[in-house]
Amino acid sequence: MENYQDLSAKLMTDCTLCPRKCHVNRLAGQTGYCGQTADLTAARASLHMWEEPCISGTGGSGTVFFSGCNVKCTFCQNHSIAVGKAGSKISTETLGEIFLSLQEQGAHNVNLVTAGHFVPQVCIALEWAKARGLNVPIVYNTGSYESVETLKMLDGLVDVYLPDLKYYSSALSGLYSHAADYFAVATEAIGEMFRQVGHPVFMQQYCEHPENSGCRNDMSAPVKGIPCLMTRGVIVRHLLLPGQTKDSKKILRYLHETYGNDIYISIMNQYTPLPHVTHIPELNRKVTAEEYDRVMQFALRIGIENGFFQEGEAASESFIPQFDGTGLL
Repeated sequence: MENYQDLSAKLMTDCTLCPRKCHVNRLAGQTGYCGQTADLTAARASLHMWEEPCISGTGGSGTVFFSGCNVKCTFCQNHSIAVGKAGSKISTETLGEIFLSLQEQGAHNVNLVTAGHFVPQVCIALEWAKARGLNVPIVYNTGSYESVETLKMLDGLVDVYLPDLKYYSSALSGLYSHAADYFAVATEAIGEMFRQVGHPVFMQQYCEHPENSGCRNDMSAPVKGIPCLMTRGVIVRHLLLPGQTKDSKKILRYLHETYGNDIYISIMNQYTPLPHVTHIPELNRKVTAEEYDRVMQFALRIGIENGFFQEGEAASESFIPQFDGTGLL
């Protein structure tokens, strides 16, 4: 605990937690690209049913949405928290209590959403909660613009990594996320995540549907007896953007050639054009069924088996949580 306390103080006075390396003194109230001081800030903590089936299960994933973001994609689906407009300050002990509360509510796991700029404080809260009975898997849910050195702080504390791989093209990542080096940074970060947790592991006793009928929304036919909930491993998410099927195919090929079936890949069609992108014509529409099908067929053709896809109409603002402080107090 003391080690994390000391490291937190050191990093918060000269912040290099992420690849932006802003070097601001967050303890003195300064903010860098993420928009956050050293005050731990979150916008919602609740059971969440809209993650991948092996994360949400039947009881829900215990998600904690942190305020701020070091990527701030132009099209961000969680815009109000990414830009830091929503959220409440909490202590590390309160965060630990939130973790325990989510476990008591029946959460299959504790899901840390966009916590990269608060990693030292999160580590303190996790150790505090684990010492008091927190024993569900810890999921780290990230946009993947992460420093390997920061991720190493989570080694042994996180069980499941849920990273995005948003772009292959540096032109796209520079245009929409002001991070031309996104692919290089994100793939190195995902490599560190895989080093930490390795191959996917599922827990049979958590499975409430032993016949596995409809439990695993993957691209292969359901296999009898496959457990439902992941307790260790990596699921890389890729959100299709309108008009960018070629970029998506390059990402899928990279992931499959690099990791094969040692990771899961979640191919998402839920991109929702929100009011803050109305001035960007190419982003101001949903992904078409034809675009999504083209990418899905490509995934099957190159041999991706451990994957998740979304059926029907997934693009909707109703899937975006209300960041109203639920579960924080």
